[in-house]
Amino acid sequence: MPTPLIDGAAALEAALDQISPVTAVCDVALAQATGRVAARDVAAPTAMPFFTNSAVDGFAIRLAGAAVSQRLPVVATLAADAAAVPDLPEGKAIRVFTGAPLPEGTEAVVPLEDVRESDHAILLETLPEAGANMRRAGSDQPQGAILLSRSRRILAHHIGLLAANGVRQVRVFARPRVAVLSTGDELTADLLRAGQIYDANRPMLLSMVQAAGAEALDAGVLPDAPGPLATRLGELARTADLVLTSGGVSMGGRDPLRPAFLAAGGTIAAWRVALKPGKPIVFGRLGPAAFTGLPGNPLAAFVGFQLFAAAQITRLCGTEPAPFAAFRGRAAFSWRRRPGRQEVFPVRCLGTDETGLPLLQRLGNGVSATLFPLAGADGLAIVAADCADVSPGQMLRWQPLFDGMTHDA
Repeated sequence: MPTPLIDGAAALEAALDQISPVTAVCDVALAQATGRVAARDVAAPTAMPFFTNSAVDGFAIRLAGAAVSQRLPVVATLAADAAAVPDLPEGKAIRVFTGAPLPEGTEAVVPLEDVRESDHAILLETLPEAGANMRRAGSDQPQGAILLSRSRRILAHHIGLLAANGVRQVRVFARPRVAVLSTGDELTADLLRAGQIYDANRPMLLSMVQAAGAEALDAGVLPDAPGPLATRLGELARTADLVLTSGGVSMGGRDPLRPAFLAAGGTIAAWRVALKPGKPIVFGRLGPAAFTGLPGNPLAAFVGFQLFAAAQITRLCGTEPAPFAAFRGRAAFSWRRRPGRQEVFPVRCLGTDETGLPLLQRLGNGVSATLFPLAGADGLAIVAADCADVSPGQMLRWQPLFDGMTHDA
């Protein structure tokens, strides 16, 4: 008898319960650190700026005795790379460019546009306030400030900040190893014969594993034979942190994944999710490795990865996953559906409404065997299990499929 369906929240909890973050660490050069997860805090080795410098192109002056319309001779010029910095005499000015170290005695920097210049002298048209246009040493960050926190995924702005502080390498968690295996007598990567189809899931899942920050292990394709499949699963469990399969997880007579998994010594934690597409998903453990079995239909495998496997890899990497479909949008379509399962479907953004929320058009006809609706998709939307219809203007939750989307959550 089939086991009862579990809802999406319980399925995600079961998926994450199988995961323990990778604890091994290594040092990587800053240029190779993007996307990795920091294994320790990185503190500022010194205060920034390193020295007091000019925030604008202009003239360094003393304020004592200075007045509007006063003429100040310009006695020197300093650029950003100046090695020798003279003192600033009273009643004189020194030309400075942005970033230039400021002479001892400087009390303000007058921007170029606030003076008239002639005969190696300037005439003050306004009198700046004390400290104007000066970036004082240590004013941006104190020594010891945390530049990068442990368990943060390292992004481009972290790289820039660390580089500015002279940091050249970062200690990160080792990449988790995720093995990707396809099952099915009908699959091939070579020339098609009668009754065969190309294996789409394995290349897709390998790419998604890499994008999620893990090391992807190509475990190939195996036919629907429980014995060889059990042997292969046991081998993979000894080398991978997560074994990810697609196909063979349903209840048909040619679905060998579950019996092979059990024969290999695996334990099932949860199976069959109230989700469309993607009902026959299996979560468990196989020796030291976590195990997730995704459906064979490509769109169902894609959705299952987005909802569950991506979150597992995030936790393996040492961070906690963000909620799926945390962005808001409005439906630009009408749709009646059979309630009972959460449903995930591709959507295209048609623009925004008067409040700035994206207007989302549903793509495809609900068939999970094709990835074609994703060709024009900007993301995935999700509706609750009890939803029977969607009307134009109805609020939807959705997940962009590319980086950089900043719609309000």
